[in-house]
Amino acid sequence: MSVAAKPRRPWQQVLANLRQRKVLAMLLLGFSSGLPLYLVGNTLGFWMRKEGIDLETIGFLSWVGLAYSLKFLWAPIVDKTDVPLLGRLGRRRGWMLLSQIVVAAGLVGMALVQPKGGQVLFLGIAWEHLVVFGVMAVVVAFASATQDIVIDAWRIEAADNSEQLGLLTSSSALGYRSALLVTDALILLVAARVGWQVSYEVMAVLMSLGVVAVAMAHEPVRATVVANTQAAPLWTPRGLFDAVVGPFIAFVREHRSGAILILLAISIYRLADFVMGPMANPFYVDLGLSEDTVGAVRGSVGLVATFFGIAAAGVVALRWGMLSALMAGAVLGPCSNLAFAWLAYVGPDSTSFAIAMAVDNFANGFAGTALIAYMSSLTSIGYTATQYALLSSFYAMPGKALKGLSGWSVQTLAQGRTLLEGYALFFIGTALIAIPVVILCALLILQQRRRAAAV
Repeated sequence: MSVAAKPRRPWQQVLANLRQRKVLAMLLLGFSSGLPLYLVGNTLGFWMRKEGIDLETIGFLSWVGLAYSLKFLWAPIVDKTDVPLLGRLGRRRGWMLLSQIVVAAGLVGMALVQPKGGQVLFLGIAWEHLVVFGVMAVVVAFASATQDIVIDAWRIEAADNSEQLGLLTSSSALGYRSALLVTDALILLVAARVGWQVSYEVMAVLMSLGVVAVAMAHEPVRATVVANTQAAPLWTPRGLFDAVVGPFIAFVREHRSGAILILLAISIYRLADFVMGPMANPFYVDLGLSEDTVGAVRGSVGLVATFFGIAAAGVVALRWGMLSALMAGAVLGPCSNLAFAWLAYVGPDSTSFAIAMAVDNFANGFAGTALIAYMSSLTSIGYTATQYALLSSFYAMPGKALKGLSGWSVQTLAQGRTLLEGYALFFIGTALIAIPVVILCALLILQQRRRAAAV
């Protein structure tokens, strides 16, 4: 009698299938997608705080991340049109390459300008450094958001079946999380030795991995066929209606009365993490942790915890279902916020910091993977880019809108207290956001059971 083979974990499946061109390309595209996120977000806060920029300004500048939440506005163009000149590569590949080139150029611009006081001469006019720096960050954010639109579409459309979609999703998550650790940990070690300017220039060079992935990737044929047969030409009244309104109608028709519940649950699922995000790195600076310490712990303990979180989410989703993984992520999510609050009280102890990072990275790796897999399962071929952009915008928009006030919140809570006590109260407050998230996930599970019973 043969012994059943032990099932592989998602990351093991990804590594075992890297010989497949599609899987390797997805891994590199996931890395390219994740690379710019922290460079215009959380990591940027560390650099700005080291330069003496106040918390309110750091919080306000985090609003450049709203580009990721508004991407559904131009997703129909990405879905239905080819890029001039680069369009010969195919619709998806052309947009990928264009966005990657703009991201790299914007990162170089940020490195040259730097976040500091004084003025810089730009286009023959004297501008405030922070204004030009902020504009460069906005360019990177919009190009990065465009890249996310098309990479998400390619991931879903390139899959031949649901099993391959799961493999590509795991591969994307692995690459994406690796990029986040590079821009959240490795960059700090580099900055401690060669400075922040060179660090951002190195990150711009790393965007070339995305270009390599574009060269490896094949244009999904079925997506082009479906788009061409289901929609009229874009630049006609009917075509515009189909491109902009069609995805929303298709989504509501598919999910009916549950559409509102789905969108509401997605919109606040990672709210606590988004609101807390801009203050994490300034918190490390004010706590007295060096770039070397933060980078070393994130690159070791954080890396292992992230991969375990991604793998655990895949195991839970395969064994108990996608919504069970979503519920588990909703419970684990606020643990990272509470770990930061605990760290604010115990102080800059290396062991305590490592524990907090382990909790934070495991929880975020799990919750992020569970949400991506769930949102991917909700899209329809023909509207893939627009629908996924819509869902990812709903998931990010409330948090991106509120996080700009995070610096002001910490400074307000610190009045009459120490700054670290202000941080602790802020982190605890953000953790409480998870309560309605758990309730909404429970309602989604009940909704699924009712539909199954009706069938």
